[in-house]
Amino acid sequence: MEDKEFSHEESIRLINTMISKAKKSYVTKGIGPMVWGALIVFCSLFTWAQIQFHLLPDVDIWFLLIFALLPQIYFTIKEKRQRKFTAYEEVVTGYVWTAFAISIFLTSFYNSKYGTNESSTLVMILYGIPTFITGGMVKFKPLIIGGIACWIISAISIYTPVQTDMLLMALCGLVAWLIPGIILWNRYQKRKAEHGV
Repeated sequence: MEDKEFSHEESIRLINTMISKAKKSYVTKGIGPMVWGALIVFCSLFTWAQIQFHLLPDVDIWFLLIFALLPQIYFTIKEKRQRKFTAYEEVVTGYVWTAFAISIFLTSFYNSKYGTNESSTLVMILYGIPTFITGGMVKFKPLIIGGIACWIISAISIYTPVQTDMLLMALCGLVAWLIPGIILWNRYQKRKAEHGV
């Protein structure tokens, strides 16, 4: 095959076609944010009840987050197999969330070693970082707002006791992940119904 030289107009048309295909391939279902949001809300409220009513003091409900990784990994692998194209934003977002997961793990490890129960503010600050960046990358305002909300809520938590921090953390899970996840899921279902995506 001979190499064909493209005119300026043909080059623009080709670029636009590739962008259009990339957008069609990149479908965010919202399953991940819904799972994580629901788990953060549940674990936070359970921990609040433990502290408030002195229930089951030896139960660490936060280990449920480890089990949430399994379906998350499954859905991620399944979606990657179905896609023909991986957008640059997806690669960057993957690194951002990997850095977040490692940071949360190290914070949990630090807490288990030194017995620190006052790190909920730090965790909420960490919640805001990948949420805000992801929202900016994919231009999705509910995630941007969720990230900012996490930072505002974390600032409030500096002045509240641990049991109140758990309620604030539940609020973070709700506004940063659960609500945006539901919005993404509804958009995906609507797009699927309209276009058979």
